[in-house]
Amino acid sequence: MTNNFIITQKSHLYFSLVVCFLVSFSTVFAQEKEYIQFSGVVVTEDDNGEPQPLPYTDIAILNTSRGTVSEFDGFFSLVAAIGDTIVFSRLGYKSARHEIADTLTDDFYSWYQVMSQDSILLPEAVIYPWPSREHYKIEFLAMDVSNDLRRHADDNLAERVLREMRYEMPADGKEAYNLMVDNQIQVAKYDGQFKPQHIFDAMAWAKFIKAWKNGDFKKKKKKDK
Repeated sequence: MTNNFIITQKSHLYFSLVVCFLVSFSTVFAQEKEYIQFSGVVVTEDDNGEPQPLPYTDIAILNTSRGTVSEFDGFFSLVAAIGDTIVFSRLGYKSARHEIADTLTDDFYSWYQVMSQDSILLPEAVIYPWPSREHYKIEFLAMDVSNDLRRHADDNLAERVLREMRYEMPADGKEAYNLMVDNQIQVAKYDGQFKPQHIFDAMAWAKFIKAWKNGDFKKKKKKDK
């Protein structure tokens, strides 16, 4: 009787240990499944309605300091928790949100985010060179309308001045961005290999010799003169 009681106690003890182990294992497994690798691509529509990558988009987890930025090809990847809200934002585009569903069964989750351009209408602002209409009337009546003023205007609009402005005026934000993108494309295109030199290009030499025989360079020089 005593032996049976001891065996029964040992069985209950083993059973309890097994149950505790299974509960602990399931808890740890659930904790491991709580975080996933959230990856994807951010795109937008071009002028033709075709999707194109949208680089430098901020991808942040709401109410946290964690996040990332989409790469040149629009790709992004970060670690997120089940139930997190992912916020996509970029200047000039409408912000978007996506919540990580709690029904996921895999450790990796992919997402394709389309960003729409956003137009911001600013209130109308009228800038006057004079503090009041009365000052404008006084200055307008005293304005110099002689030939000297017209000559100065013609000098400022001369072809030579405009040509110098085209070369000396710095690029705006859009031009600088396009130049940076072109440079990155060239770097990525020839990554890990030597950039081809056109001095060894037989087709380029053939075009050069043909243009030289046709006198294209002489015509261009005469035209410049």
